[in-house]
Amino acid sequence: MSYRIETAKKFRGRWRASGDKSITHRAFLFNALAEGEALIKGANGGEDCTRSRELVLELGAVVEPVKGEKGSWRIEGRAGRFVEPEGPVDAGNSGTTMRLASGLVAAQPFAVKLTGDESLERRPMERIAKPLTALGAEVTLGHDGTAPITIRGGALQGAEYESGVASAQVKTAFLLAALQATGESRFREPRLSRDHSERLLERMGATLARDEEGALTLSGPQPLRAVNVSVPGDLSSASFLIAAGLTVEGGNVLVKNLGVNPTRTGFLDVIERMGGRYALYHPREEAGEPVADLLAQYSKLQATEVGPEELPRLVDEIPILAALAARAGGVSRFRGLAELRVKESDRLTLSAELVNAFGGRAWVEDDDLLVEGGRSLKGCAFESRGDHRIAMTAAVLALSCGGTTVVGDTDCVATSFPEFPSLMRRFSAGAFSQESGE
Repeated sequence: MSYRIETAKKFRGRWRASGDKSITHRAFLFNALAEGEALIKGANGGEDCTRSRELVLELGAVVEPVKGEKGSWRIEGRAGRFVEPEGPVDAGNSGTTMRLASGLVAAQPFAVKLTGDESLERRPMERIAKPLTALGAEVTLGHDGTAPITIRGGALQGAEYESGVASAQVKTAFLLAALQATGESRFREPRLSRDHSERLLERMGATLARDEEGALTLSGPQPLRAVNVSVPGDLSSASFLIAAGLTVEGGNVLVKNLGVNPTRTGFLDVIERMGGRYALYHPREEAGEPVADLLAQYSKLQATEVGPEELPRLVDEIPILAALAARAGGVSRFRGLAELRVKESDRLTLSAELVNAFGGRAWVEDDDLLVEGGRSLKGCAFESRGDHRIAMTAAVLALSCGGTTVVGDTDCVATSFPEFPSLMRRFSAGAFSQESGE
Protein backbone atom coordinates (compact mmCIF):
# COMPACT_ATOMS: atom_id res chain seq x y z
CA MET A 1 0.00 0.00 0.00
CA SER A 2 1.20 3.54 -0.72
CA TYR A 3 0.02 7.12 -0.17
CA ARG A 4 -0.24 9.73 -2.91
CA ILE A 5 -0.26 13.32 -1.69
CA GLU A 6 -0.75 16.56 -3.60
CA THR A 7 -0.19 20.06 -2.23
CA ALA A 8 -3.08 20.70 0.16
CA LYS A 9 -5.20 23.83 -0.30
CA LYS A 10 -6.54 23.37 3.20
CA PHE A 11 -6.33 21.10 6.22
CA ARG A 12 -9.30 21.52 8.49
CA GLY A 13 -11.44 19.24 10.64
CA ARG A 14 -12.34 17.91 14.07
CA TRP A 15 -11.71 14.46 15.49
CA ARG A 16 -12.22 12.55 18.72
CA ALA A 17 -8.76 11.14 19.30
CA SER A 18 -8.31 7.38 19.10
CA GLY A 19 -7.31 5.56 22.28
CA ASP A 20 -3.81 5.99 23.64
CA LYS A 21 -1.57 3.05 22.74
CA SER A 22 0.45 3.06 25.97
CA ILE A 23 -2.63 3.09 28.20
CA THR A 24 -4.46 0.49 26.11
CA HIS A 25 -1.56 -1.97 26.45
CA ARG A 26 -1.54 -1.46 30.19
CA ALA A 27 -5.32 -1.73 30.56
CA PHE A 28 -5.27 -5.23 29.04
CA LEU A 29 -2.07 -6.49 30.66
CA PHE A 30 -2.63 -5.12 34.17
CA ASN A 31 -6.29 -6.18 34.34
CA ALA A 32 -5.28 -9.67 33.19
CA LEU A 33 -3.00 -9.92 36.23
CA ALA A 34 -5.68 -8.55 38.58
CA GLU A 35 -8.61 -10.15 40.32
CA GLY A 36 -12.11 -9.33 39.11
CA GLU A 37 -13.80 -8.01 36.00
CA ALA A 38 -13.35 -4.66 34.26
CA LEU A 39 -14.56 -2.69 31.25
CA ILE A 40 -12.04 -1.10 28.90
CA LYS A 41 -13.58 1.67 26.76
CA GLY A 42 -12.01 3.52 23.85
CA ALA A 43 -9.17 1.04 23.40
CA ASN A 44 -6.68 1.69 20.62
CA GLY A 45 -7.59 -0.49 17.65
CA GLY A 46 -4.11 -0.78 16.13
CA GLU A 47 -2.26 -4.04 15.58
CA ASP A 48 0.22 -3.41 18.42
CA CYS A 49 -2.48 -3.25 21.09
CA THR A 50 -4.25 -6.21 19.50
CA ARG A 51 -1.08 -8.22 20.26
CA SER A 52 -1.39 -7.43 23.98
CA ARG A 53 -5.06 -8.37 23.97
CA GLU A 54 -4.33 -11.68 22.25
CA LEU A 55 -1.42 -12.37 24.60
CA VAL A 56 -3.58 -12.18 27.73
CA LEU A 57 -6.10 -14.47 26.05
CA GLU A 58 -3.32 -17.04 25.63
CA LEU A 59 -2.51 -16.59 29.33
CA GLY A 60 -6.07 -17.51 30.26
CA ALA A 61 -7.76 -14.15 30.78
CA VAL A 62 -11.30 -13.74 29.45
CA VAL A 63 -11.54 -10.87 26.94
CA GLU A 64 -14.77 -10.19 25.05
CA PRO A 65 -15.91 -7.28 22.87
CA VAL A 66 -18.89 -5.26 24.10
CA LYS A 67 -21.59 -5.44 21.46
CA GLY A 68 -22.49 -2.14 19.91
CA GLU A 69 -19.59 -0.25 21.50
CA LYS A 70 -16.58 0.06 19.22
CA GLY A 71 -13.31 -0.16 21.15
CA SER A 72 -14.96 -1.52 24.30
CA TRP A 73 -13.89 -4.81 25.89
CA ARG A 74 -14.85 -6.78 28.98
CA ILE A 75 -11.91 -8.46 30.68
CA GLU A 76 -11.80 -10.94 33.54
CA GLY A 77 -8.41 -11.24 35.23
CA ARG A 78 -6.50 -14.26 36.50
CA ALA A 79 -5.67 -12.96 40.02
CA GLY A 80 -1.97 -13.54 39.41
CA ARG A 81 -2.29 -17.17 38.24
CA PHE A 82 -1.90 -17.47 34.49
CA VAL A 83 -2.32 -20.49 32.24
CA GLU A 84 0.78 -21.77 30.47
CA PRO A 85 0.59 -20.94 26.74
CA GLU A 86 0.60 -23.88 24.35
CA GLY A 87 3.56 -22.50 22.40
CA PRO A 88 5.52 -19.32 21.67
CA VAL A 89 3.53 -16.09 21.94
CA ASP A 90 3.90 -13.74 18.97
CA ALA A 91 4.18 -10.03 19.85
CA GLY A 92 4.25 -9.02 16.19
CA ASN A 93 5.87 -5.60 15.85
CA SER A 94 4.96 -4.52 19.38
CA GLY A 95 7.95 -3.87 21.59
CA THR A 96 5.60 -2.74 24.34
CA THR A 97 3.80 -6.09 24.32
CA MET A 98 7.05 -8.04 24.46
CA ARG A 99 8.74 -6.00 27.16
CA LEU A 100 5.75 -5.55 29.46
CA ALA A 101 4.66 -9.17 29.10
CA SER A 102 8.14 -10.26 30.19
CA GLY A 103 7.53 -8.68 33.58
CA LEU A 104 3.95 -9.90 33.68
CA VAL A 105 4.92 -13.59 33.51
CA ALA A 106 8.21 -13.42 35.44
CA ALA A 107 6.72 -14.97 38.60
CA GLN A 108 4.74 -17.75 36.92
CA PRO A 109 5.76 -21.41 37.55
CA PHE A 110 6.43 -22.10 33.86
CA ALA A 111 8.40 -20.74 30.91
CA VAL A 112 7.02 -18.37 28.28
CA LYS A 113 8.71 -17.71 24.94
CA LEU A 114 7.93 -14.35 23.32
CA THR A 115 8.66 -13.90 19.63
CA GLY A 116 8.10 -11.08 17.15
CA ASP A 117 8.43 -10.06 13.54
CA GLU A 118 11.75 -9.41 11.81
CA SER A 119 11.81 -5.77 12.93
CA LEU A 120 11.05 -6.51 16.59
CA GLU A 121 13.62 -9.29 16.74
CA ARG A 122 16.34 -6.75 15.89
CA ARG A 123 15.54 -4.52 18.87
CA PRO A 124 17.55 -4.64 22.15
CA MET A 125 16.08 -6.74 24.97
CA GLU A 126 18.94 -6.86 27.47
CA ARG A 127 17.43 -3.78 29.07
CA ILE A 128 14.52 -6.02 30.09
CA ALA A 129 16.54 -9.11 30.95
CA LYS A 130 18.76 -7.36 33.50
CA PRO A 131 16.07 -6.03 35.88
CA LEU A 132 14.06 -9.25 35.71
CA THR A 133 17.18 -11.29 36.41
CA ALA A 134 17.88 -9.04 39.42
CA LEU A 135 14.49 -10.08 40.80
CA GLY A 136 15.27 -13.78 40.31
CA ALA A 137 13.70 -14.65 36.95
CA GLU A 138 15.65 -16.70 34.42
CA VAL A 139 15.74 -14.86 31.08
CA THR A 140 17.19 -16.21 27.84
CA LEU A 141 17.66 -13.92 24.84
CA GLY A 142 18.36 -14.54 21.19
CA HIS A 143 21.50 -13.66 19.27
CA ASP A 144 23.09 -10.29 20.20
CA GLY A 145 20.73 -9.74 23.14
CA THR A 146 17.61 -9.46 21.04
CA ALA A 147 14.32 -11.37 20.85
CA PRO A 148 13.04 -14.01 21.06
CA ILE A 149 12.86 -13.84 24.85
CA THR A 150 12.23 -16.87 27.04
CA ILE A 151 11.24 -16.12 30.64
CA ARG A 152 11.33 -19.00 33.08
CA GLY A 153 9.49 -17.65 36.07
CA GLY A 154 9.31 -18.72 39.67
CA ALA A 155 9.62 -17.34 43.19
CA LEU A 156 10.97 -13.78 42.93
CA GLN A 157 12.72 -11.74 45.62
CA GLY A 158 12.66 -7.96 45.93
CA ALA A 159 15.68 -6.17 44.48
CA GLU A 160 17.12 -2.74 43.77
CA TYR A 161 17.74 -1.83 40.14
CA GLU A 162 19.11 1.27 38.44
CA SER A 163 18.24 1.53 34.76
CA GLY A 164 20.69 3.07 32.33
CA VAL A 165 17.85 4.37 30.15
CA ALA A 166 14.72 6.36 30.94
CA SER A 167 12.21 3.86 29.59
CA ALA A 168 8.62 3.36 30.67
CA GLN A 169 8.77 -0.15 29.22
CA VAL A 170 11.74 -1.14 31.38
CA LYS A 171 10.20 0.48 34.44
CA THR A 172 6.85 -1.23 33.89
CA ALA A 173 8.37 -4.68 33.35
CA PHE A 174 10.25 -4.29 36.64
CA LEU A 175 7.17 -3.04 38.52
CA LEU A 176 4.96 -5.88 37.28
CA ALA A 177 7.51 -8.46 38.39
CA ALA A 178 8.27 -6.67 41.68
CA LEU A 179 4.57 -6.63 42.59
CA GLN A 180 4.72 -10.43 42.48
CA ALA A 181 8.04 -10.69 44.38
CA THR A 182 8.61 -11.12 48.10
CA GLY A 183 10.14 -8.15 49.88
CA GLU A 184 11.01 -4.57 49.00
CA SER A 185 12.06 -3.46 45.53
CA ARG A 186 13.47 -0.16 44.35
CA PHE A 187 13.75 1.24 40.80
CA ARG A 188 15.75 4.22 39.57
CA GLU A 189 16.01 5.76 36.11
CA PRO A 190 18.09 8.70 34.86
CA ARG A 191 15.00 10.80 34.07
CA LEU A 192 11.31 10.37 34.71
CA SER A 193 9.68 8.34 31.93
CA ARG A 194 5.96 8.09 31.20
CA ASP A 195 4.02 7.47 34.40
CA HIS A 196 0.91 5.72 33.00
CA SER A 197 1.88 2.53 34.84
CA GLU A 198 2.17 4.16 38.24
CA ARG A 199 -1.17 5.93 37.81
CA LEU A 200 -3.02 2.79 36.78
CA LEU A 201 -1.37 0.50 39.34
CA GLU A 202 -2.32 2.85 42.16
CA ARG A 203 -5.93 2.88 40.93
CA MET A 204 -5.79 -0.92 41.07
CA GLY A 205 -4.78 -0.86 44.73
CA ALA A 206 -0.99 -1.03 44.53
CA THR A 207 1.08 0.97 47.03
CA LEU A 208 4.04 2.73 45.44
CA ALA A 209 6.32 5.39 46.92
CA ARG A 210 8.59 7.85 45.10
CA ASP A 211 11.44 9.55 46.97
CA GLU A 212 12.86 13.04 46.39
CA GLU A 213 15.30 11.66 43.83
CA GLY A 214 12.52 10.06 41.82
CA ALA A 215 13.21 6.43 42.76
CA LEU A 216 10.18 4.13 43.08
CA THR A 217 9.83 1.76 46.02
CA LEU A 218 7.27 -0.98 46.60
CA SER A 219 6.90 -4.07 48.74
CA GLY A 220 5.49 -7.33 47.45
CA PRO A 221 3.64 -9.37 46.87
CA GLN A 222 0.71 -7.03 46.23
CA PRO A 223 -2.55 -8.19 44.64
CA LEU A 224 -4.30 -5.98 42.10
CA ARG A 225 -8.03 -5.46 41.65
CA ALA A 226 -9.48 -5.03 38.18
CA VAL A 227 -10.63 -1.48 37.35
CA ASN A 228 -12.57 0.06 34.49
CA VAL A 229 -10.45 2.15 32.12
CA SER A 230 -11.74 4.86 29.81
CA VAL A 231 -8.74 5.32 27.51
CA PRO A 232 -7.93 8.96 26.65
CA GLY A 233 -6.83 10.00 23.17
CA ASP A 234 -3.30 9.30 21.96
CA LEU A 235 -1.13 12.44 21.69
CA SER A 236 1.53 10.61 19.66
CA SER A 237 -1.04 9.83 16.95
CA ALA A 238 -2.69 13.24 17.18
CA SER A 239 0.69 14.93 16.69
CA PHE A 240 0.52 14.18 12.97
CA LEU A 241 -2.81 15.96 12.52
CA ILE A 242 -1.65 18.81 14.75
CA ALA A 243 1.53 19.19 12.68
CA ALA A 244 -0.46 19.28 9.44
CA GLY A 245 -2.72 21.96 10.92
CA LEU A 246 0.35 24.04 11.83
CA THR A 247 2.02 23.78 8.41
CA VAL A 248 -0.79 23.90 5.82
CA GLU A 249 -1.78 27.52 5.25
CA GLY A 250 -5.17 28.17 6.82
CA GLY A 251 -4.92 24.94 8.82
CA ASN A 252 -7.37 24.46 11.67
CA VAL A 253 -7.57 21.18 13.63
CA LEU A 254 -9.65 20.38 16.70
CA VAL A 255 -8.75 17.19 18.58
CA LYS A 256 -11.23 16.09 21.24
CA ASN A 257 -10.56 13.96 24.33
CA LEU A 258 -6.77 14.17 24.08
CA GLY A 259 -4.57 12.72 26.81
CA VAL A 260 -2.32 15.48 28.16
CA ASN A 261 -0.36 13.60 30.82
CA PRO A 262 2.64 15.85 31.69
CA THR A 263 5.06 12.97 31.05
CA ARG A 264 3.78 12.85 27.43
CA THR A 265 3.37 16.51 26.44
CA GLY A 266 6.93 17.34 25.42
CA PHE A 267 5.70 17.66 21.82
CA LEU A 268 3.35 20.46 22.84
CA ASP A 269 6.13 22.25 24.74
CA VAL A 270 8.38 22.16 21.68
CA ILE A 271 5.80 23.39 19.16
CA GLU A 272 4.97 26.24 21.56
CA ARG A 273 8.66 27.23 21.61
CA MET A 274 8.61 27.12 17.81
CA GLY A 275 5.69 29.54 17.69
CA GLY A 276 3.00 26.96 16.99
CA ARG A 277 -0.47 28.24 17.87
CA TYR A 278 -2.56 25.85 19.90
CA ALA A 279 -4.87 26.03 22.88
CA LEU A 280 -6.24 23.49 25.37
CA TYR A 281 -9.91 23.59 26.35
CA HIS A 282 -12.11 21.82 28.91
CA PRO A 283 -9.33 20.26 31.04
CA ARG A 284 -10.57 17.29 33.06
CA GLU A 285 -9.50 13.90 34.41
CA GLU A 286 -10.56 10.47 33.20
CA ALA A 287 -9.39 7.19 34.74
CA GLY A 288 -6.62 8.99 36.61
CA GLU A 289 -5.27 10.70 33.47
CA PRO A 290 -5.50 14.41 32.54
CA VAL A 291 -7.53 15.03 29.37
CA ALA A 292 -8.38 18.14 27.31
CA ASP A 293 -9.53 19.27 23.87
CA LEU A 294 -6.89 20.88 21.64
CA LEU A 295 -7.23 23.42 18.82
CA ALA A 296 -4.20 23.95 16.53
CA GLN A 297 -3.93 26.54 13.76
CA TYR A 298 -1.53 27.43 10.96
CA SER A 299 1.58 29.13 12.31
CA LYS A 300 4.87 30.64 11.21
CA LEU A 301 7.45 28.46 12.95
CA GLN A 302 10.95 29.19 14.20
CA ALA A 303 13.84 26.82 14.91
CA THR A 304 14.43 25.43 18.37
CA GLU A 305 16.72 23.12 20.31
CA VAL A 306 15.56 19.94 22.03
CA GLY A 307 17.78 18.50 24.76
CA PRO A 308 18.20 14.88 25.88
CA GLU A 309 16.41 15.63 29.15
CA GLU A 310 13.23 16.18 27.10
CA LEU A 311 13.46 12.94 25.13
CA PRO A 312 11.42 10.67 27.46
CA ARG A 313 8.44 13.03 27.04
CA LEU A 314 8.55 13.16 23.21
CA VAL A 315 10.60 10.22 21.96
CA ASP A 316 7.92 9.08 19.50
CA GLU A 317 7.40 12.59 18.11
CA ILE A 318 10.98 13.29 16.96
CA PRO A 319 10.29 12.44 13.27
CA ILE A 320 7.28 14.76 13.02
CA LEU A 321 9.16 17.47 14.92
CA ALA A 322 11.96 17.12 12.35
CA ALA A 323 9.37 17.72 9.63
CA LEU A 324 8.15 20.84 11.47
CA ALA A 325 11.77 22.01 11.78
CA ALA A 326 12.11 21.72 8.00
CA ARG A 327 9.25 24.22 7.77
CA ALA A 328 10.69 26.59 10.41
CA GLY A 329 13.09 29.48 10.06
CA GLY A 330 16.64 28.70 11.18
CA VAL A 331 18.49 25.56 12.21
CA SER A 332 16.93 23.24 14.80
CA ARG A 333 19.00 20.79 16.82
CA PHE A 334 17.72 17.64 18.52
CA ARG A 335 20.37 16.35 20.94
CA GLY A 336 21.03 12.93 22.43
CA LEU A 337 18.91 10.75 20.15
CA ALA A 338 20.77 7.43 20.48
CA GLU A 339 17.52 5.75 21.55
CA LEU A 340 16.03 6.45 18.10
CA ARG A 341 18.53 4.11 16.49
CA VAL A 342 16.82 1.08 18.07
CA LYS A 343 13.18 1.81 17.24
CA GLU A 344 11.26 0.10 14.42
CA SER A 345 13.99 1.53 12.19
CA ASP A 346 17.05 3.70 12.73
CA ARG A 347 14.75 6.69 13.11
CA LEU A 348 17.62 9.09 13.66
CA THR A 349 19.15 8.43 10.25
CA LEU A 350 15.81 7.95 8.53
CA SER A 351 14.40 11.25 9.82
CA ALA A 352 17.32 13.07 8.20
CA GLU A 353 16.90 11.11 4.96
CA LEU A 354 13.21 12.00 4.92
CA VAL A 355 13.81 15.76 5.14
CA ASN A 356 16.54 15.57 2.50
CA ALA A 357 14.33 13.60 0.11
CA PHE A 358 11.95 16.58 -0.02
CA GLY A 359 14.83 18.95 -0.86
CA GLY A 360 15.41 20.10 2.69
CA ARG A 361 18.68 19.91 4.58
CA ALA A 362 19.17 17.67 7.60
CA TRP A 363 22.16 15.82 8.93
CA VAL A 364 23.32 13.68 11.85
CA GLU A 365 26.24 14.59 14.11
CA ASP A 366 27.00 11.74 16.53
CA ASP A 367 23.59 11.26 18.22
CA ASP A 368 22.25 14.69 17.29
CA LEU A 369 19.87 15.57 14.46
CA LEU A 370 20.14 19.00 12.83
CA VAL A 371 17.51 20.39 10.47
CA GLU A 372 17.89 23.60 8.47
CA GLY A 373 14.49 25.13 7.82
CA GLY A 374 13.26 27.69 5.34
CA ARG A 375 14.25 25.82 2.18
CA SER A 376 11.92 25.21 -0.76
CA LEU A 377 10.52 21.69 -0.48
CA LYS A 378 9.18 19.60 -3.34
CA GLY A 379 7.25 16.36 -3.58
CA CYS A 380 9.20 13.14 -3.94
CA ALA A 381 9.03 9.35 -3.77
CA PHE A 382 9.89 8.01 -0.33
CA GLU A 383 9.89 4.55 1.27
CA SER A 384 9.00 4.28 4.96
CA ARG A 385 11.17 1.15 5.49
CA GLY A 386 8.27 -0.32 7.46
CA ASP A 387 8.28 2.37 10.16
CA HIS A 388 4.77 3.69 10.84
CA ARG A 389 5.87 7.04 12.27
CA ILE A 390 8.20 7.71 9.36
CA ALA A 391 5.40 6.90 6.88
CA MET A 392 2.99 9.31 8.57
CA THR A 393 5.65 12.02 8.89
CA ALA A 394 6.37 11.87 5.15
CA ALA A 395 2.65 12.13 4.37
CA VAL A 396 2.21 15.19 6.59
CA LEU A 397 5.27 16.99 5.23
CA ALA A 398 4.09 16.32 1.66
CA LEU A 399 0.88 18.32 2.22
CA SER A 400 2.80 21.61 2.37
CA CYS A 401 5.28 20.81 -0.44
CA GLY A 402 4.98 21.63 -4.11
CA GLY A 403 4.11 18.81 -6.50
CA THR A 404 3.20 15.17 -5.93
CA THR A 405 4.57 12.82 -3.29
CA VAL A 406 4.26 9.05 -3.17
CA VAL A 407 5.03 7.35 0.17
CA GLY A 408 5.62 3.62 -0.14
CA ASP A 409 5.40 0.74 2.33
CA THR A 410 2.57 2.24 4.40
CA ASP A 411 0.80 -0.91 5.62
CA CYS A 412 2.81 -0.44 8.84
CA VAL A 413 0.66 2.56 9.81
CA ALA A 414 -2.05 0.13 10.95
CA THR A 415 0.16 -0.91 13.87
CA SER A 416 -0.65 2.33 15.69
CA PHE A 417 -3.06 4.58 13.77
CA PRO A 418 -5.38 2.70 11.39
CA GLU A 419 -7.65 5.77 11.07
CA PHE A 420 -4.81 7.90 9.67
CA PRO A 421 -5.54 7.50 5.92
CA SER A 422 -9.23 8.32 6.19
CA LEU A 423 -8.59 11.34 8.42
CA MET A 424 -5.90 12.69 6.12
CA ARG A 425 -8.20 12.32 3.11
CA ARG A 426 -11.07 14.08 4.86
CA PHE A 427 -9.09 16.90 6.48
CA SER A 428 -7.12 17.67 3.29
CA ALA A 429 -10.21 17.75 1.04
CA GLY A 430 -8.85 15.00 -1.16
CA ALA A 431 -5.18 16.04 -1.42
CA PHE A 432 -4.37 12.66 0.15
CA SER A 433 -5.22 9.29 -1.36
CA GLN A 434 -4.31 5.68 -0.77
CA GLU A 435 -3.24 3.31 -3.52
CA SER A 436 -2.88 -0.45 -3.67
CA GLY A 437 0.60 -1.78 -4.16
CA GLU A 438 -0.63 -4.42 -6.55
